[in-house]
Amino acid sequence: MAAEQDPEARAAARALLTDLYQATMALGYWRAGRAQEQAEFELFFRGCPFGGAFALAAGLRDCVRFLRAFRLQDADVQFLASMLPSDTDPAFFEHLRALDCSDVTVRALPEGSLAFPGVSCRVCGPLLVVQLLETPLLCLVSYASLIATNAARLRLIAGPKKRLLEMGLRRAQGPDGGLTASTYSYLGGFDGSSNVLAGQLRGVPLAGTLAHSFITSFLGTEVPPNPMLAPAASQGPMVDLAACVEAWLDRVCAHLGLGVQEPHRGERAAFVAYALAFPRAFQGLLDTYSVQRSGLPNFLAVALALGELGYRAVGVRLDSGDLLQQAQEIRRVFRSISAQFQMPWLESISITVSNNIDEEELTRLAQEGSEVNVIGIGTNVVTCPRQPSLGCVYKLVSVGGQPRMKLTEDPEKQTLPGSKAAFRLLGADGSPLLDLLQLAEEAPPQAGQELRVWPRGAQGACTVRPAHVEPLLRLWVQQGQLCEPLPSLAESRAFAQLSLSRLSPEHKRLEQPAQYRVALSDKLQALVARLRAGGSS
Repeated sequence: MAAEQDPEARAAARALLTDLYQATMALGYWRAGRAQEQAEFELFFRGCPFGGAFALAAGLRDCVRFLRAFRLQDADVQFLASMLPSDTDPAFFEHLRALDCSDVTVRALPEGSLAFPGVSCRVCGPLLVVQLLETPLLCLVSYASLIATNAARLRLIAGPKKRLLEMGLRRAQGPDGGLTASTYSYLGGFDGSSNVLAGQLRGVPLAGTLAHSFITSFLGTEVPPNPMLAPAASQGPMVDLAACVEAWLDRVCAHLGLGVQEPHRGERAAFVAYALAFPRAFQGLLDTYSVQRSGLPNFLAVALALGELGYRAVGVRLDSGDLLQQAQEIRRVFRSISAQFQMPWLESISITVSNNIDEEELTRLAQEGSEVNVIGIGTNVVTCPRQPSLGCVYKLVSVGGQPRMKLTEDPEKQTLPGSKAAFRLLGADGSPLLDLLQLAEEAPPQAGQELRVWPRGAQGACTVRPAHVEPLLRLWVQQGQLCEPLPSLAESRAFAQLSLSRLSPEHKRLEQPAQYRVALSDKLQALVARLRAGGSS
């Protein structure tokens, strides 16, 4: 299969981003004459992350990119030759050089879908090739889905009105982790990211202004090379913004009961410099020195000077202290200043907060009456500290059309055999009731039809009558060819929010949620029982 001309394809993962035992198994399959046998693997996770009852499926776009670009280059094959026995038949390495994914078929949940244990993705193709795909596909799906799910939890806590920004690139596990986190936190419900590369490559909306270093770099003695600013409407004479700010500072300090010498000169100079560069997007970082005695009055002086010229400051940011309480106090001052100086837009400008915000602090910031508008989260979205891995697995379920099953003393690690289809059974209101796994050869379940199913983890069967039935696994790649255009990242984000809106509140609870049921059909349950009793051969 010819590689797609996609600048991200090799960035997603290289062919040798894999475990050595994939290469040693490839040699074993080839020596046994089994390289071309048709096989099917399933990629799934065993338990929902973070103690919750749902996950969001993500990473499909990266997987498709990887599959369409998959080729072992000469340097790759030469390196593998150095790792394998020196007497390995050279014909094996020629076989590797010819490998691609032109015979691979993938069925998977669309990105942004609700995902539950045991239901995610099917990969079919020649045994040697689909075995080699295991590690990179797990790498691409597991972290992306974990990030998307973590972001969705944070969005559920924040509610629909607060803006959430991902700001964790500097805390991420390397550049690839940073790009993945920025991409899939957006899919999971965040509104944007500080990561410029995610904006360039993935179309993630970007946000960002200035850091404390910008402010502390100014002493207040600096003279702007051009302090003049034209009115927003471009009519009227240009104004010396720095001088205008000083005049407004006298009035602001008098209103707030502050001495005009209290606000830090360097901070004010930094704000003026930033306002001259971004008069239509001025935002002040208030906590470099003192929020109430310096940052806030300096910001107000600049914002009011800009307002006099027809510009409107976009907001302020806090990065330390009691964020909720400070936001309340700042909003009170905004309202007072707005009324005093007849600048009505000032009372409603945005208050952004950041500073190691986790689920507990986010809950506090999102409470009724909070004056916080925008919340920046870094470490606690990109590193997923409550659970650093989703634990996805990739298991063989069929070879040559015959079911395969892993039998082990640990029941949780036993696999479900055979090629399967998956369906979501819905109630009359469209809310999910359970996900059904059945053998691919079985007729699809019908709406209104009573079904006997076997919920996983339960002692026996039960009956269910769905009002609606949705097939879950869509055909994305067939014999190496893309079957339909992949949704854009923004479309997958919207689909994720729609999917979550349909999930019942008891399943969306972040603490002690009701567990969503995944069930087996009668035929699949019987096959599992037969193979358990007689072995999987």
